[in-house]
Parts: sequence; C-alpha cells; structure tokens
Amino acid sequence: MRIAYITQSYPPMVSGASIVAKNLAESMAARGHEVLVITASDRGESYKSLNGNLTVLRLRSIHNPFRVGQKFTLPSHRKFIKELRDFQPDLIHTHEALQLGLLSLAYKRKHDTPVLLTIHAMPNFAVKYIPEMFSGFRSTLETLLWLYAWIILPKFDVVTTPTQTTSGTVYAMTNIRPLSISNGVDLDEFTTTRLTPEMETFLHEKLGIPLNVSIILHVGRLDTDKRVDRVICAAVKPLRETRAHLLVVGDGRQKPALQKLCKSLGIEKKCHFPGYVSKEEGLPDIYRMANLFVTASEIETQGIVLLEAAASGLPIVAVLATCIPEIVHDGENGYLAAPGDIPALGNAMLDILCHPHRGAQMGMVGRSIIQEHRIQATFTQYEQVYAGLKTNKQAYPISFATKARQSWTRAKEWMRMFSSIPM
Repeated sequence: MRIAYITQSYPPMVSGASIVAKNLAESMAARGHEVLVITASDRGESYKSLNGNLTVLRLRSIHNPFRVGQKFTLPSHRKFIKELRDFQPDLIHTHEALQLGLLSLAYKRKHDTPVLLTIHAMPNFAVKYIPEMFSGFRSTLETLLWLYAWIILPKFDVVTTPTQTTSGTVYAMTNIRPLSISNGVDLDEFTTTRLTPEMETFLHEKLGIPLNVSIILHVGRLDTDKRVDRVICAAVKPLRETRAHLLVVGDGRQKPALQKLCKSLGIEKKCHFPGYVSKEEGLPDIYRMANLFVTASEIETQGIVLLEAAASGLPIVAVLATCIPEIVHDGENGYLAAPGDIPALGNAMLDILCHPHRGAQMGMVGRSIIQEHRIQATFTQYEQVYAGLKTNKQAYPISFATKARQSWTRAKEWMRMFSSIPM
C-alpha cells in the first residue's frame, strides 16, 4: 500500500501525536509499504528526507507560541494537493482535524482517496490554555469546537482514538463512534529489568541525584495544562518525610516557574529538571531507576507516559479523570486521587515510598495490565484498517436513513447546548 501520514508535529518536535505518527510511519515502511509523511519543518524552511520506503516532507513552518520547540505549517492548498497527487496514496491518515485535516478531505473529494483521522486532543483539553478568569469564553469556545467536530467527523472514512473512554466521549458529543486502537508501547524497550549497579551509578551522577535514595518520577510537557505544579506541591510531604527525590523529565513554557515553585517550597535541593530526554538518550533507563511515577494531568486521551511507566513496572499515582482509569486501576497498580486533591496525591506517593514491597507488587500488576497494549498489535490493527479502506473505500458504510436520524439527533442536542451558552 501507499500510505500518506499528515501531521503538524513530527520528531524531533515532541508531542504525543508526533510520537504516534513516527511509530506508525516507520513501522509501515518496515512492513514493506510506501510511506509519505507531510509535516511542519523543524528548521523553518522546507526540506525532504528519504530512508528506504519512508519519505518525510517537511513544509515551511512558523513558531508555535504556545509550545516549546513546536512549529506549525501553513501550506498552500495547491502545494499540498500537488505533493499528494505526485505520491498517489491509497489512503491518507491525518493526525489533526483542522487545517491539514481539511486539506486531506479536499484531496479526498477530488481523488476518491479514503481518509482516516486519529484524535489526539479533545475540545475540553484545548481550552485549558485559556485563563480560568475567562470561564465564559472557555465554555463558549469548547461548545464551538464540539460543533466543529460534529460537522467534520462524519466526512472521514474512519475515526480512531486510543481509548474506549475517549471514543465514548466523542460518540456522546457527535454521534460518531471512533474505533479504539491503543497508541501502544514497546515492551522490549520499556522493561522491568533492573539496572546494573554501574548504570545506576552513572545515571545518578549524570542527573545529580544521590545514590540510595528513592525517586519519584514525572515525565511530560511542562505546560500549564499538564498541572505539574500540583505534582510538586503534592511531593512536598513525601520529600520531607523520606529520603526521596523528585525527577521532572521534560520541557515546556512552565519550567522556570516550576523551578521557582520548588525553591519557594524549600524543596529545590531534592528536585531535578534535566529537560527533555528521548528514548535514544536513555528514557527507558530513567523509568527503570525510579520507584514510582506520578502525574496530575487531567487531559489525556491515553497518556503515552502512563503506558511507559506501567511497562517499566512502576506503581503510578495519578488523577481520576478522562481515560486514566483504563491504565491505572486504583489500589491495584497504583492510586487515583480526585482532580485537584493535592493532599491525596501526596499521601499516595508517601504510602508507596513507605511500603516498597507493596509498590513493587503494584508495578508487576501494571506490567500485566499493559500486555494488551503491545505496540506490534497496534501496528497490526492499523494495517488491517488500512487494508479495509483500500479495498472498500469506506470501511464502515452507513445508510442514508441512519445518517438522517443521526443528524437530526445531533441537531437537537446542539440546539439544546447552544441555548445554554453564556452570552
């Protein structure tokens, strides 16, 4: 097959969507398919790279003011269509439903090429960047974004999300039920194998962490929507009452503010911010040196870091929100706190640190839970969907009568929602 992947973000730019797109593109190329990736240039100017069956076209881009190290492209309609026409894909897999998604649909209309969309973010996640003082505007914008989703999603041949929870939310708001296909995790790369004493000593020295201390690990973007400030505030009690240190891996606009917060709380000597660490730079080893994983994020469609932590045998402390309970089973492979309950997060971390045997048991349960998320199974599921799209054009046809009923149902729901928008 000839597969085109369309995504704003692609490594070396870092995001969940970029990681998923890269994994899929490289795996399909390795399976013998011809693959084209169209994405924003990490350098600003346009360029192309080739590696066997995989071609990556990076279009001229501008800086994304909301995300560190991120850029986005504003390609002309003509250039985008020309690149796809030259490649002649059997199908298009887009990772956004806005600008590039609309261009993909434009190509579909002219060339009858099936288009698959994977949803990586939800409208209620996107509005988290807007200050809470503008709550009325946030509510209105979220409603408008759901309205856009209601209009645009039926135009794609297949829609996927990584979890059942996310699919259920999309269905409730749009009457379109996406397929649930996990983002997957490489269980050979993220393992429970203990580090050698030499490697453990090396990593502790590299990260500036004393030997023979417990490590509370957080991995992810350091932006407002990820609520890393709550992780730091929750860590104060366990850091003061044990010999544990907090390791915050990642980068983002909030990093200076988070470091300042650590200082104001008097825990800066036990908090470490090494920046972004890729898999190639040793991220799996960092998971393996930690004793527990913590996150306060409430905006996950799955959470790749949760998959990685569970695969590495770490007990997880997280928030009872969105799809997180699909990975973190409260009391089994970790603990779930109510959103915003900072003391509960802290007490959960302290419990695991004070009962290492219990924490180890939780970690092994997590490794068992994560078995169904093997990344090779993810690749196979997508390959089967692609084959169905190529053969049938529309893998899941819907009758006209069904479409009419669904449209009328959605229309009534949206009229009700719009009547409640604050003006």
